[in-house]
Amino acid sequence: MRSPFTPFKPHPLFEDYVRSETRRQFLRRGASFLGTAALGMLAPQLLLGGEKKAPGTQELLRAIGPHFPPKAKQVIYLHMVGGPPQMDLYDYKPAMQEQYDKDLPETIRNGQRLTTMTSGQARFPIAPSMFKFAQYGKSRMWVSELMPYTAKMVDEMCFIRSMHTEAINHEPAICYMQTGNQVTGRPCLGSWVSYGLGSLNQDLPTFVVLVAKPTNTEQVQAISGRLWSSGCLSGEHAGVSFRSGGDPILFVNNPAGVTSAVRRKTLDGLKELNELNYRQVGDPETHTRIQQFELAFRMQSSVPELTNTSNEPESTYKLYGDEAKKGGTFANSALLARRMIERGVRFVQIYHNNWDTHSNVAGRLPLQCKDVDQACYGLIQDLKQRGLLDSTLVVWGGEFGRTIYSQGGLTKQNYGRDHHPRCFTMWMAGGGSKPGVIYGETDDFSYNIVKDPVHIHDFHATVLHLLGLDHERFSFRSQGLDLKLTGVEPARVVRELLA
Repeated sequence: MRSPFTPFKPHPLFEDYVRSETRRQFLRRGASFLGTAALGMLAPQLLLGGEKKAPGTQELLRAIGPHFPPKAKQVIYLHMVGGPPQMDLYDYKPAMQEQYDKDLPETIRNGQRLTTMTSGQARFPIAPSMFKFAQYGKSRMWVSELMPYTAKMVDEMCFIRSMHTEAINHEPAICYMQTGNQVTGRPCLGSWVSYGLGSLNQDLPTFVVLVAKPTNTEQVQAISGRLWSSGCLSGEHAGVSFRSGGDPILFVNNPAGVTSAVRRKTLDGLKELNELNYRQVGDPETHTRIQQFELAFRMQSSVPELTNTSNEPESTYKLYGDEAKKGGTFANSALLARRMIERGVRFVQIYHNNWDTHSNVAGRLPLQCKDVDQACYGLIQDLKQRGLLDSTLVVWGGEFGRTIYSQGGLTKQNYGRDHHPRCFTMWMAGGGSKPGVIYGETDDFSYNIVKDPVHIHDFHATVLHLLGLDHERFSFRSQGLDLKLTGVEPARVVRELLA
């Protein structure tokens, strides 16, 4: 037994930590400690959530909560990777039929920066949409013949035809749309929502990502985990990617010969070691690691039940389409999204690739639309009939739009379209968005916005508002900066889109 007078020798890891501590870090940590100590004496319930027990992993990971009563509690974000051509789907421009193969007027292009795919073209011939349009619903929304199921529910949707961005290439544009910044490394929207609102089901991830495989794979874009990264936020706020084949999550099942009792005992031992490390080093990410191990253990029973759709009635597949029976399809992903929302997953992100129609619009776009049209209809109707649509915000859109002029060869039967950041169309449904709204307007060329522009930051501010979060007050301190999803430039909540 050690004598009470024997000097205490700290752990070697702690000694290394002290040696690496700079004077500035020490003073900063000291200031934080004094403030926290004072707060603990004045209002301990703010630190412990009103509970008397010592702070453990769940207390440390508690969400900050909404700033005001939310209209939406959960989100399903459907991202069409590559940029859908707005004038072939939702932004009807009949005047372009008379402009076929004429050069885009310089007064319309007005010196716009071009991509390297078309900057070398000798001319920019106008390519009117080859698809037929009609008006639907009380809103009289114009919808392409490629979206017959969507056309049936336009009065339940909120269309934004005046979205715009500064990014002109995929990598920065997708990153911008997902994280509010063209430079990688920032938290994405799903991570911000996880940080702000927390979990609704401790047995499933707060933020789940599904990557659906398109029927046509002519020109898919790279999709990687950086898009669902938590950035500077704690690691537990990152998206958890579910696979379409094999185990939904890698290593979710025990290997051969390892029972649940053995796994439980192993995790208990790891937790003790991690707690020891935390007491000596004080790294909060240690508690994140403990929490993630525990969640993974609970998911061994919750995830197989979630992803097993064999008990769904035939009426479900009639609603979503037969493709919903095939793992990895967009329809199957949409069905899984509904099941996740039912079970309390806070944010579901679905990526659908191959919307980068630089060529062969006639061959590719109908297949892309067929992949998503009935599935989106089924998802919204399914949520509605289960009483979940009012509290679930569904978002559909890409990272930018496409050009009215053709990239490459142009015929009446086919053409291609380049990237276009100046205007594109997105839609929302449910979750407090205003149904039957058509917001924003573009010129006859679907090239410039002429009424009610909506920037990406405005869109993010609006989504956060629907979730009860004030984008101006919703921030995270990192590297001396108060980071926000909407950045430092002015952004507004588009109240015309709110129910």
